Amino acid sequence: MKTVLVVGAGAIGTFYGAKLAQAGAEVTLVCRSDYEAVRTGGVEIDSVWGSFHFTPAGVMHSVAEYGRAADLILVATKVLPEIDTAAMIRPAAGPGSGVLLLQNGIGIEAPVAAGLPGVEILSGLAFACIWRAAPGRIVHQDYGRLALGCYPSGISPKLKELAGMLEKAGVPVTLTDAVQRDRWRKLVWNAPFNPLSVLGGGITTREILSDPEGTALSRAVMEEVVALAAADGWPLPPEVVQKNLDDTLNMTPYKTSMCLDFEHGRPLEVEAILGNAVRAGRRLGVRTPHLDSLYAALRLVDAKLRGRA
Repeated sequence: MKTVLVVGAGAIGTFYGAKLAQAGAEVTLVCRSDYEAVRTGGVEIDSVWGSFHFTPAGVMHSVAEYGRAADLILVATKVLPEIDTAAMIRPAAGPGSGVLLLQNGIGIEAPVAAGLPGVEILSGLAFACIWRAAPGRIVHQDYGRLALGCYPSGISPKLKELAGMLEKAGVPVTLTDAVQRDRWRKLVWNAPFNPLSVLGGGITTREILSDPEGTALSRAVMEEVVALAAADGWPLPPEVVQKNLDDTLNMTPYKTSMCLDFEHGRPLEVEAILGNAVRAGRRLGVRTPHLDSLYAALRLVDAKLRGRA
């Protein structure tokens, strides 16, 4: 795996792209707001694993500028209804390419797989506290493990090669032949903390859990996600809720990615994180009153951010 194209070079995409560069890959970034800063000065990465400077092989405005097929297309864009991921990355997806969707939410892979027949789709979850402090500066605050699997299931040679490169660069990787279970597991954390950080006006994980009612609501939302996962055929360990609460309380106070989007006036990943879960509940016959309420409230916030309210 020699060439990697990172599409959505924000905090997550840039950080893991930089780690692949450390493992020997030629990594090119497709940037939006950071284009000029990264093109002229590269990226400073302040990491709990050791800080370093990353100079990408190339910096571009769009996938079309790349002009060839990449061995791996690492997609770390927000999952928003208006983004057609398959169409966006198609110019760089050849017969031997792999596409890694390193994104939040459930039910996100099928549209990409349908739009790129014959291209191997890999699915990944980052269990990490990583954020963009300024143009050209990324902060890796805590954690960093990746869970990776093939979509819809399995572990392929390309996936093993990718995992080997990441591990060479010091990234803990868990390979799974049932990556949808890990998507549900990640949603156990995302479903309460991302929305509540926004609805609380831009608060940290510590602030959410410092209030008994915030803790109780977080627990209730997590339990609904666990029930959904079980009904969808992906049962999670019974201790997953308490472990998520304990780990979050013990980690450095963190502003979620959705909170940062809210503070910067950007659209929110409402559908990928909440909408798809709510619709799964309706399809599976599982009541999700807490998720339903968060979803309705967050849709109103997102509409205002998009100027539609």
